[in-house]
Amino acid sequence: MSVALDSIDRRILRALQDDASLSLADLAERVALSRSACGRRLQKLEQAGVMRGRVTLLNGPAVGLPLTVFITVRTSQHNAAWATKFSEVVESIPGVLEVYRMAGDVDYLIKAVVADMGDYDRLYQELIKADLLDVSASFVMEEIRYSTALPI
Repeated sequence: MSVALDSIDRRILRALQDDASLSLADLAERVALSRSACGRRLQKLEQAGVMRGRVTLLNGPAVGLPLTVFITVRTSQHNAAWATKFSEVVESIPGVLEVYRMAGDVDYLIKAVVADMGDYDRLYQELIKADLLDVSASFVMEEIRYSTALPI
């Protein structure tokens, strides 16, 4: 569901995507609103579900997780019970950042971070508990662009 955003809402969201640690006073100043008006808009955006949360983005290599891996998964089972089990398995694996159900040749795409190949093998061993048909991994050699900011 899409929410109608005006230019002020967009300025608020862009500012928070750039720095979610901004105080309400700093945010209001940055978007040229009073604190109370900015606070009301922020509350409406949160209540409308426009914002999922506010986080601190960590540098993987700096915390011992230098290897990013994209894992493609194919399954021969397309039923609710299997999908529930798969969701439970991927939710329980440390290092799994994102999981997408896909259209096309691949059923699922997983993004994960690991310390090294041994750590990937541990992740793989956990992943195959979901009874998968085919698992393939591609390892990132160089991060060329990274952003979490949506183009609003």
